[in-house]
Amino acid sequence: MQTHGFPRPEGGSDDKSARVPARTLLVVDDQEVNRKILARHLELLGYRVITASTGRGALELVRKHDVDGVVLDVVMEGMDGLEVCRRLKADPATWLIPVVMVTVLNNQADRIRAMEAGADEFLSKPVYPEELSARMRSLMRWREAREALEQARLDQMRALFGRYLCPELVEDLLASAEGRPEDLLARSQRRDAVVMFADLRGFTGLAERLEADTAVELLNDYFAMATGVAHAHKGTVFSMAGDALLVGFGVPLTQADAADRAFDCAREMQRAFGELRTRWQDRWQVDSGLGIGLNRGEVVVGNVGSEAFMSYTVVGDAVNVADRLQKQADAGEILLSGRVHEGLSPDRAKTCERMANPLFLKGRTRPLPVLRWSERDDAGRER
Repeated sequence: MQTHGFPRPEGGSDDKSARVPARTLLVVDDQEVNRKILARHLELLGYRVITASTGRGALELVRKHDVDGVVLDVVMEGMDGLEVCRRLKADPATWLIPVVMVTVLNNQADRIRAMEAGADEFLSKPVYPEELSARMRSLMRWREAREALEQARLDQMRALFGRYLCPELVEDLLASAEGRPEDLLARSQRRDAVVMFADLRGFTGLAERLEADTAVELLNDYFAMATGVAHAHKGTVFSMAGDALLVGFGVPLTQADAADRAFDCAREMQRAFGELRTRWQDRWQVDSGLGIGLNRGEVVVGNVGSEAFMSYTVVGDAVNVADRLQKQADAGEILLSGRVHEGLSPDRAKTCERMANPLFLKGRTRPLPVLRWSERDDAGRER
């Protein structure tokens, strides 16, 4: 690789291009004379230029450098320019980089093949500086427009998924190899996930006694705490309905430690709710509790609803069982299925106790082995 310098553009120090960081262009040609001529022309236009003499070398440089455009000869030994262009356009990380193919004058066949490979512009040999300047200005404007559109798309995805995920997990999703975020919204996917339901105890009675605006303030306190804890553990908040919260772990992105994350989240939520309950008692003289259910199994995640109204959520038997466990949990308790317990690290698993009798959950024909964690027992262990 050769890296060419930054000559001062004509126009003096007040020239706008002198204040804006130079765009980096990659020139690829197996003929040294051609590389040097193209590089010199581009340097005089104010670009930073790096060069490669082979197709494979060009692909390596694109991976290592933040390249804004590629000027690529069609005919090269080994991997030719057409194959380099195809690979650049097939890679989600590089498909936005504009590619200028350099062809022999009036070689229509090369141009057609270059278009099929994804080339954005063409130059004919011999390359004239005026034409090169015009083509590159046009491509850089195109590049800036595409970058702006891509940034707008990413901002839209951040805003959309930010309703469900913590900022860190949103960035993981945008960088994920599991597909473009739009694809996750457009189709349903099966996932092995840990599902958590949390629900206030006695809220119906509280709502009956409190003024409506007080009940709303109380709910906002609760959901602010609960969603904050869920996001801290990289959980996906799927819904808040009434006083119930639905959170998923290992969905939409796979998490090898989903069970540990869900369990830690549930415990921290119980502890944080203890502080919230004390504040409510002092301010409104009301008492409440929090019951949580955890289950693991296959779920389907995607948009559910109609054309008029949709909700991004999880459905499946695993979700229903988590809800049933939550309903069985007393205030301050976490009930978790055997499958969740099996996925816990040993130090977490030993803090749970197996219930003497398996639960017969409504709508299920077989009993479910269930384990229990309670805030009261945990406080006793700490003492």
